[in-house]
Amino acid sequence: MSVTTLPTSTSSRTGTARLELHSLTRRFGDITAVDDVSFSVPGGQMTGFVGGNGAGKTTTMRMVMGVLGITSGEVHWDGRPITHDDRRRFGYMPEERGLYPKQGVLDQLVYLGELGGMSAQAAREAVMEHLERFGLADRAKDRVEKLSLGNQQRVQIIAAVMREPAALILDEPFSGLDPVAVDAMADLLREHTARGVPVLFSSHQLDLVERLCDRLVILSRGRVVVEGATGDLRERESGRYRLTISDDAGWVRDVPGIHVVDVDGGSVLFEVEAAGAEQALLQRASSRAAVLEFGLVRPSLSEIYREVTQ
Repeated sequence: MSVTTLPTSTSSRTGTARLELHSLTRRFGDITAVDDVSFSVPGGQMTGFVGGNGAGKTTTMRMVMGVLGITSGEVHWDGRPITHDDRRRFGYMPEERGLYPKQGVLDQLVYLGELGGMSAQAAREAVMEHLERFGLADRAKDRVEKLSLGNQQRVQIIAAVMREPAALILDEPFSGLDPVAVDAMADLLREHTARGVPVLFSSHQLDLVERLCDRLVILSRGRVVVEGATGDLRERESGRYRLTISDDAGWVRDVPGIHVVDVDGGSVLFEVEAAGAEQALLQRASSRAAVLEFGLVRPSLSEIYREVTQ
């Protein structure tokens, strides 16, 4: 399977650190879960990390955070091999939620902030600010187990972002959130990228990734099959045209150099097999009927994902 790699878009922000993965590999006995994975997460940008169940996303993120050993390869931060101290400055949201169900929300988050080096006062202020943002201030004294799964997800997110982290590594952060909470979370992540933080998050919600992310990494069977700036990727994968006319378009099937993908009345989706065939088609269509639409069709990320992972 070939890998599509597009150049990193130049950030307008200067002095931002970059997270880089170089040929990361993880084996479990005879099984290679992550196979020679390389990509970068630029500072000040959101990078979506997508792939099917078992593709290797969680294993990759665990290696980045040092939770899981690396069979081979390296993780670099700010142009050098990453250290334990670097990772302590990262905000990490694991796939398995690491909350204590019997402990109160506020006390638990303050405790986690102190473990990360915050003073008790600073941690309390940061926690209450974030609880307010997520509409949970009135639940601060509740035990975590009393919260809905969506609200538990909010608490886990707060644990990851409350210390103004140098980078954010988030495994399915939007899972279980309602639309209002999704918007609040998106705004929060944008605030972090605005100060130059690299953000990597995994998600199965491709429409959300398409809306939020500057860059995209697609993993399939443990290998990177696509990496690049989201807009550039969609532009590069634009290989189809749509023509809509005021009459039936079935005749397009007989036009040389054109491969018809689908025809529906006056609308036809097609691919170009010979250079210039699309312009010849447009001229022919203009002579037969009124042309209502003609142009490249930019695929959605869902369409790109299905194409490269099949």
